[in-house]
Parts: sequence; C-alpha cells; structure tokens
Amino acid sequence: MSRRCGLIAALDTTYVGQALGWSRAIGGSCGMVKLGLEFFLANGAEGVRALAGVPVFLDLKLHDIPNTVAGAMRAVLPLRPRMLTLHASGGTAMLSAARSAAEEAGADRPLLLGVTVLTSLDAAALDGIGVAGGPREQVLRLARLALAAGMDGLVCSPLEVAMLREDLGDDPVLVVPGIRPAGTAADDQARTMTPAEAVAAGADWLVVGRPITRAADPARAAAAIAAEIGA
Repeated sequence: MSRRCGLIAALDTTYVGQALGWSRAIGGSCGMVKLGLEFFLANGAEGVRALAGVPVFLDLKLHDIPNTVAGAMRAVLPLRPRMLTLHASGGTAMLSAARSAAEEAGADRPLLLGVTVLTSLDAAALDGIGVAGGPREQVLRLARLALAAGMDGLVCSPLEVAMLREDLGDDPVLVVPGIRPAGTAADDQARTMTPAEAVAAGADWLVVGRPITRAADPARAAAAIAAEIGA
C-alpha cells in the first residue's frame, strides 16, 4: 500500500448501491474508499462486505472503555479494512487494548489511526468543551499519546500536518480530511487546505468526500485531485 500522495474518497451515504456506484466510477483515481458511521450504522458488516475487492478505510472513530473497544476491534477484523480510526482522546489504555486486539489478525491487521481533533472544531469550539490552548496544542498532545500507545498514524487537519512532521518525523502515517480543491466550498470543515498544499506539508493520504461525490462527474473530480497530488 503506497503511503505518499494517496487519495481516499469518503462515501458518505446510507445506500450500498450508491457506494458501489461511486467506488466503481472513481476506482482508477482513489487508493481507498472511506466508509464511516453513516454507512456502517445503516448497513453494518454486510454493507462493508458488499464492497468486496475495494480497499476500505473504516472510519468508526472507536471511543469507549478499553475492554469494549478491544471487543469492537475483534468484531471488525474479519472485514479486513485497510485502516481503522480510534479517538486518541480515549486514552492510552484504550488505544493499547485496541492495538493488542488488532495484532490477532497478524499481517492482515489494519493500520490504526488516532483521531486527534476533528476538523470541524476550531479554538472556540475546543474552549467550549474545556480544552484550552487551541487546536494545534491539543493535536500535538494527542498525537504523541496515540503513537506511544501503538497507533500507526494519525488523522489530523491539514493545518497541523507540517507541525506533526516536524515534531514526529516521517514514520507516522498522516491521513488528512478537510481537503477542499481551490474554488470549492468549505462546508462544515473549519480547518481546510487544498490537495497540493496538504501534500506539500507532508500528508500521506488525503480524504475527500463532497467535492467528489457531489460533483456533476465524480470520476472527473477524483481524477483531477489525483493529478494535482501526483497519485
């Protein structure tokens, strides 16, 4: 699995048929598709299995007590996702339990990604939930914790990529949502960057949803982003 300059299409839908249609249209440009809570809660494991043969990033953002998260990890391993997310704010014990459970899959285990600060949150939103210091400070704190607990990489805003590379080096896999091609709307993302800017900062995988799936021609939109980043 190539790490650098990969494109992941976020298939935010409750319909298996729609997800399949998108994945077939954009397959030549995207290294993976992302299935999140919306899709998983509507269709469960069978929905993921319906995309057999498509590399899947399962974005469930697991966050619970360690024993429950370890059990959830074991439950999704048979689906063989390429990557899986957990909230780094769940703490060291939770993340370590997830890593131990994932190891049971051996070489087929997914890459585990710690979610730092959601891209919809800015400094004011963090302050509202009692987190002082702003997004950058919180991202770095949680990033260090996640990697120390056994995560393979991180999910972060594009605005924190360069900072994380400087502090953590090249080893962590950085998966970056909040990507908006020039001229497109930011929607509900508070901390965004263009594809080329994110790659230049050190991102490995770019997650793009609505600019692809809501485009008049999703295949063309995905191909344009892939060309921009050299994927």
